[in-house]
Amino acid sequence: MLAAIVALGAYAADPPPDLARRVAARESKSQEARSRYLYQQNVKAEELDRPGAYYSETREVIFSPKGERSERFLKEPEDRLQRLKLTPEDFQDIRDIQPLLLTSDMLHLYETKYRGQELVGDLECWVLQVRPKQILEGQRLFDGLIWIHPGDFSVVRSEGRAVPQVFSRKQENLFPRFVTIRERMPDGNWFPVRTVGEDTLPFRTGALRMRLTITYTGYRRFGADSSISFDPVR
Repeated sequence: MLAAIVALGAYAADPPPDLARRVAARESKSQEARSRYLYQQNVKAEELDRPGAYYSETREVIFSPKGERSERFLKEPEDRLQRLKLTPEDFQDIRDIQPLLLTSDMLHLYETKYRGQELVGDLECWVLQVRPKQILEGQRLFDGLIWIHPGDFSVVRSEGRAVPQVFSRKQENLFPRFVTIRERMPDGNWFPVRTVGEDTLPFRTGALRMRLTITYTGYRRFGADSSISFDPVR
């Protein structure tokens, strides 16, 4: 993939030398803006070799009357998985890694390298490789590529994996490669709208083909015109 990206040639102007810093600054603004939006998040994990084996949940990101941001289930999760088990690390990745907001306060954890240019649809993007400098115990980080809008340094696409994979005598906690697509909101920010991770995870008990799908829908800015009913969160 990297060779193909570099070979595409110069569609956009060369990036500035401080590209990663500018991307992180833009991501910080996007994160701050997204924290003022309501939306729904649907998660589905499927075992592709076992029809009907899946986990599904839908959460709504809401605000309390005091403006405090939280989440609630719109309905009880359905867990019909047979071999796969979603762990706290999986849910942490769903919250923090798959959306990938590479903010200024996170940039010091990563090393970055410019990898050329590539079209995303009809948009000419810079491609930046992002890898952890080191991973401390308990950390969950991103390892992959991001595609950057040259006009305002927004991330429009990311592809990679949450790391580290966890192997031990007692535990195997493996994570799929994924792609996250963003769309531009009316306010100009690019927010994630869909994540798909389809992969074969090499467990010692046998390879497991799985698909993770996350959709983010119904983005609307929280304000006086937002109508939210605050039922107890289950």
